[in-house]
Amino acid sequence: MQGQLLVGSRKGLFIFSQANGGWKIDRTAFMGTPVSQVLYHRPTQHLFVALNSGHFGPKLHRSADAGATWTEVGTPAFPEGEVSNVRGTDKPATLKQVWCLEAGAGERELWAGGIPGGLFHSTDLGETWTLVRSLWDRPERKEWFGGGYDESGVHSICVSPKDRQQLTLGISCGSAWFSPDNGESWELRANGLRNEYMPPDQAYGGHLQDPHRLVQCPADPNVLWIQHHNGVFRSTDGGLNWTELTAAVPSVFGFAVVAHPTDPNRAWFVPAQKDEFRYPLDGKFVVSTTSDGGQTFKVLDSGLPPVPAYDLVYRHGLDIDDSGNRLAMGSTTGGLWSSDNQGQSWTTVSAHMPPVYVVRFA
Repeated sequence: MQGQLLVGSRKGLFIFSQANGGWKIDRTAFMGTPVSQVLYHRPTQHLFVALNSGHFGPKLHRSADAGATWTEVGTPAFPEGEVSNVRGTDKPATLKQVWCLEAGAGERELWAGGIPGGLFHSTDLGETWTLVRSLWDRPERKEWFGGGYDESGVHSICVSPKDRQQLTLGISCGSAWFSPDNGESWELRANGLRNEYMPPDQAYGGHLQDPHRLVQCPADPNVLWIQHHNGVFRSTDGGLNWTELTAAVPSVFGFAVVAHPTDPNRAWFVPAQKDEFRYPLDGKFVVSTTSDGGQTFKVLDSGLPPVPAYDLVYRHGLDIDDSGNRLAMGSTTGGLWSSDNQGQSWTTVSAHMPPVYVVRFA
């Protein structure tokens, strides 16, 4: 599946391939069903799709032939009797959505993050799943709460390429967590993160931070980036300490961030106006980037829609390929764009997609 683009939307999965210098739809699947996450599993070359099947709940499917045929596999589930905090009230924990999927250390190993904020582990390519109790049973978890959703959610799972036993999670609203031993134990890594909407004595650190997306530089796993609810943050020591990047422009709110695969000083963001607005500041849809570790930022808009444009890019709606040159992003308004020059200019792939939830290169 090299050179393909996977796009999960409110109305199904679209698989794009390169053609005549651009992109064309090669294949579709699960049309009419919301796709919450996709994963190309490199060790086995399988493709995974997580669905929100309405009345039938979340489902997970796997393909061994680049999406030509699909097999339903196991779906992560909470054991009977587990409870989740829903706006201050304990209710039975029921999986609402598979929010992220990542390959694990072993050849057949997978991680899944869900809403409510559970982490799930599979060692058989998704046939069966186990709730990671070491995280779920943390006393802090009972105080996590939802941001845009009613309940907390695990949306970011970073598996270190240098030591694949090391995991770093982003949880909304449950902060950032690190495991040195493949999920056996966990430590909070929130020093320097700031929640401006909390009381001053509770604003810094703590287990109730709201990272919108957390990513890791593959070449230097000590370098992590967070697009937070009210800021952009960077760590150079594996998340032990975070620095707020106040130079971010044109705003510090957003959802999406990607890290350059080989340059730890470079990352891309899609800024917006926060809280009740959740659309580009002043209706100007742009991407911002830094090439010096966040000391300065540059706004990129060549080829993007002119003002007014109200496209919002979700957490998983922006991706970068292994070369570090090609980016792709999709919006809630159904726009899909690609760039072959690190975002310096953008090409419209489609202006009429269903709302896009996730974009990933394969």
